Amino acid sequence: MLIIPKGGEFMDRRSWKVLAIFVLLSFLLSGCYYYGAKKEMANAEKTFSDLKGAGGGKLVPYEYCSAESFLEISRTEFDEKDYKGAKGFAVRSKSAAEAGLAEIKKK
Repeated sequence: MLIIPKGGEFMDRRSWKVLAIFVLLSFLLSGCYYYGAKKEMANAEKTFSDLKGAGGGKLVPYEYCSAESFLEISRTEFDEKDYKGAKGFAVRSKSAAEAGLAEIKKK
């Protein structure tokens, strides 16, 4: 004989609603990280391409190598589905490429 304490159902309606909202928010936020990382990586690739076209490999090798390395790490993180990490490294890549472009304009 199974005795269920008074009011002790496994999961009541309120618990299901909270769980459903939590799951929905998880999916929405993970999608935001995906698209944010994808956009930032595209910006970093364009900025790095501009640096490469301006001769950054010879004129500003430190910034060029930094931007290239961060972009490669960003791609790896994205492939491993670490979208937050991918976005962070893409931002660093873009920053290094922009610094290199600024140095080239000074010369």
